[in-house]
Amino acid sequence: MRVLVTGATGFVGGRLVTDLHTETAHDVTVLVRDADSYEAPDDVTVVEGDVLEPGSFEDGLADVDVAYYLIHAMGASGDFAERDRRGARNFERAASDAGLERVIYLSGLGSDGDSLSSHLASRREVESILREGTADVTVLRAAIIIGDGSASFRLVRQLATRLPVMITPQWVDTDCQPIAIDDVVTYCLAVLERPETAGETYEIGGPDVITYREMLLETGEIITGRRPLILPVPVLSPRLSAHWVGLVTDVPNRLAYPLIDGVRNRVVVTDDRLQRLVDIEPTPFDVAVRRALGLEADSESDRAEPATPSDRGGE
Repeated sequence: MRVLVTGATGFVGGRLVTDLHTETAHDVTVLVRDADSYEAPDDVTVVEGDVLEPGSFEDGLADVDVAYYLIHAMGASGDFAERDRRGARNFERAASDAGLERVIYLSGLGSDGDSLSSHLASRREVESILREGTADVTVLRAAIIIGDGSASFRLVRQLATRLPVMITPQWVDTDCQPIAIDDVVTYCLAVLERPETAGETYEIGGPDVITYREMLLETGEIITGRRPLILPVPVLSPRLSAHWVGLVTDVPNRLAYPLIDGVRNRVVVTDDRLQRLVDIEPTPFDVAVRRALGLEADSESDRAEPATPSDRGGE
């Protein structure tokens, strides 16, 4: 099978390319904006292009069977929702023209019945746009992904360690179901090998449902040996919270605001069909944090069970 990975230089995409290369026999192609600055693994084909520029990337879809769409514009300047919308539309049209069989998209958890934050609403819009094409779309919805390189986890880590006392907004008591990056990649690989997941939407998460307060407390204790004191107050709006985060962390306001705005939404798995189908052992939050910090070796016995060779086409 020929597989394309977009967003290959990103937090999830980089790890996915590595595992596709080392754990499967698929032909892997990556789409990047600057091929000269990307160090590809052996036997991985690199194509340069930008989904925001029609005509620059379409050649990379030639003869591709399945594409991972891992592009999110939240960290870019300007209207990230408009950029996400435009990029998804360009990619959907190119994928349809190229005759792709499937697209796999990593989206965000959150109930459609809630008033979704701008960040989560944009993810839902991208899902809808991709589904307008001829390719079957598999959607994986996740909350905070824990790992080295995750902007959300960087925010949590820095808040938990830079202030012994925190005055926080009320969202600190919102429920969340974080997931380890290893588990996200395992799910991404698993749906690739299972044709029955085409056209489906799945929710993925770790084994722990915790509040952001508990996340900050446990992360602080793991890193420093002490728990910060957290004092929630009702007067901090998401925008004020983002400015406060900007003073304490190195996360830019343009990234902090949509992240903070999103934490008002409860993000918990309500449909565990994929976990039962893949049969993995989800990574506990504290283990995921230690791995992200380099405090615990990532061993085969600790990791979520990967799909067996018989489940992976070509192995």
